[in-house]
Amino acid sequence: MSLLEVKDLSKSFGGLRAVSDIEFSIQQGEIIGLIGPNGAGKTTIFNLISGVYSPDTGRVIFQSKDIKRLRADKICKLGLTRTFQITKPFLKLTVLENVMVGAYNHTNNREAAARQAREMLEATGLGHRTNFLASTLTLEERKRLELTRALATRPVLLLLDEVMAGLNSTEVDEMIVLLRKIRGGGVTLFIIEHVMRALMQISDQIIVIHHGEKIASGQPKEVAKNQQVIEAYLGEEYVLDEH
Repeated sequence: MSLLEVKDLSKSFGGLRAVSDIEFSIQQGEIIGLIGPNGAGKTTIFNLISGVYSPDTGRVIFQSKDIKRLRADKICKLGLTRTFQITKPFLKLTVLENVMVGAYNHTNNREAAARQAREMLEATGLGHRTNFLASTLTLEERKRLELTRALATRPVLLLLDEVMAGLNSTEVDEMIVLLRKIRGGGVTLFIIEHVMRALMQISDQIIVIHHGEKIASGQPKEVAKNQQVIEAYLGEEYVLDEH
């Protein structure tokens, strides 16, 4: 049984068909990449899965439950959480308080939320920034904070929207290590990312969309050699680093 099944998913905005008959499934424990040109419909797919938008047609099945008409907060409580491309921390709250917001997804107790938040911050490498205001964080730290707050909701499936965008090479490598650690802790990851070096290294499977339609899917080495993917997105065949 798949953890997530997306069937015939479509969404239009006015006369624009943003997503058209998308189908795929995600198994427990996988890291799945989602790529495509800007405007291809990637974030719209995330919005449809996570309850930001309701699909025009199709189904979104999470842990055997159809969630396509549920509100985003209800979906989060089921264990499906997402981050956003543009980080938006609560700037006047501390790093700890930001993560506590996520922890309140499963507890109403302040002490329990704070304890969970501290554990998450240590796990993601932000423990030393616990009592700092979120406004003082660097871009890389804000990315980690967004990720940590999402993890504090206790997701089964975590959707990450360009969590590595804007990071330097060293920071990307550190994020790869962290994401593998998160997967090792039992969280399944579905990732939109333009940092191809990272996505090709970390993904078990990659889904490619163009003009709102799925044009390819498969293992990274297969996708990298797909002529349609090369023409629509990569520009040239991507050579995988096997080391």
